This record gives sequence, C-alpha cells and structure tokens, in this order.
Amino acid sequence: MDKILAAAKIIATARRSRAPLAALPPDIAPGDEAEGYRVQRALHALLLPQVGPLVGYKIGCTSPVMQRYLDIPYPCSGGVFAKGVHNNGASLRFRDYVRVGVECEIAVRLARNVLPTEAPFTAEWVMEAIEAYYPAIEIVDDRYVKWETAGAPTLVADDFFAAGCVLGAPVSRFDAPDLLKVTGRAMINGKEVGRGTGADVLGHPHNALAWLANHLAAAGKGLHAGQIVLTGSLVKTVWLNAGDAVVMELDGLGKVEASFN
Repeated sequence: MDKILAAAKIIATARRSRAPLAALPPDIAPGDEAEGYRVQRALHALLLPQVGPLVGYKIGCTSPVMQRYLDIPYPCSGGVFAKGVHNNGASLRFRDYVRVGVECEIAVRLARNVLPTEAPFTAEWVMEAIEAYYPAIEIVDDRYVKWETAGAPTLVADDFFAAGCVLGAPVSRFDAPDLLKVTGRAMINGKEVGRGTGADVLGHPHNALAWLANHLAAAGKGLHAGQIVLTGSLVKTVWLNAGDAVVMELDGLGKVEASFN
C-alpha cells in the first residue's frame, strides 16, 4: 500500500474511534511537512462521509503565543468541514472530542475564487477577495497520545488539531474595524483567560490569508467563493472541562458563544 494512503488510513481510523493517535510507524510517517500535506489531502478524501465536504481552512501558528506554545515558528494549515461549522450559541457534546480546546479567532468568508494561477498573493490582494469577517471560536482537539512528540509533519497530516468552529454574526468587510486594533478576549465560565490583538496574527490577519493562498497555490490549489478561513488564534489554546461555557469577544466584530456539555 502507498505509504501516504497507509498513514491517512491510520489517522482516519483514530479520528473515527476518537482514540488518541500514537506515533505513526517510522516507515509510513511523513518525513517532512510537504509529505504531511499529501497525507492530509488523502485523509480528507477518507473522512468526507463522516465530516461532510471541505468548506474552508484553518491556519495555525500565526501568532507568537501559539508559535511558542507549539514550538513551531511558522504557519501550518488544516481543513474545515461542513459538519464541524456551528452557529453562535452552539451546545456541543464534550465527549465528541478526545481533549477539546478552543481558540479566539478572526474568520473570513471569501467573496470570490482565489486561483493558483493568480499567485503570488499579497495581503492587499487577498483583502479584496474577502466578503465578511466573523468573531470565531476555533475548536481544536488534542487527538494524540503525546502531541509534543508527534512532530510537525504528523500534526499537519492530521489537520493541525482542527476540529471545527463556531461562528458569530458576519461583519461586512466595508463595515469592519481596523483589524490591527481588534482586541480579542477568551472567556471561560465568565472569567478572562487570554487576550490578544489582530496585529498578533502574522502582523495582520490578511497576511495569514495571503500565506494560505500562496501555500495552496504551490500545490496547484486555490480558495473558493463562500469558503471560510480561520486566520489564527489571538490567544494561547484553552483546554476545556465538561460543562464549560465559552465566550470570545472581539472588539468591533462582536462576540461568539458555545458550551461543551
């Protein structure tokens, strides 16, 4: 069996059973991040019946706090799927995750296709492709026996902790505040547990979106109108306990809430 598919099948089986993923066998573990993304694409094909179609992407490691936390000094991406996107106020089942966490994010919805033939992309270019922003809770899942030893290629292969999102009300790009000055606050059970600003996300969330567009273009892939992109966490990941109520407040973009019961 092709090693890419073999690795994808092991990860898919672990995700379906919610079993913590141990280190992949050395003979099939992705050797670098390029191979990790190849496994990720194979994994997406295997998971479609379970998670629904790909509706966007998450970008991880875009802020200093997350780069320090994960010890990965550059962005990485994973898929966002239809069944993992939830409306504001969602009540989610804590047991549906291995070890669930949340992050405070600025999400975007695209107004137009971003084609690989149009690369290279800049922050100014991709801004014109944005239809709206959302205050967002990214849901992440520590699906690993020990993520600290999994290595970036395997984390990439498994969608870099991605487990969905909760979106607040959209704000038109033309009505949005200066994202550099947006402060995001993570609140758990009414207590602030982290804060950051739009400037923490690669200097500006549009820089993160441009990185993703260029990253996909290098593989001959693009972004599509209507897709959602989570641009990266303004705060360090907050790991949850059963019964936790989560609120993310982003100045000028509103707030978004969810509970995990």
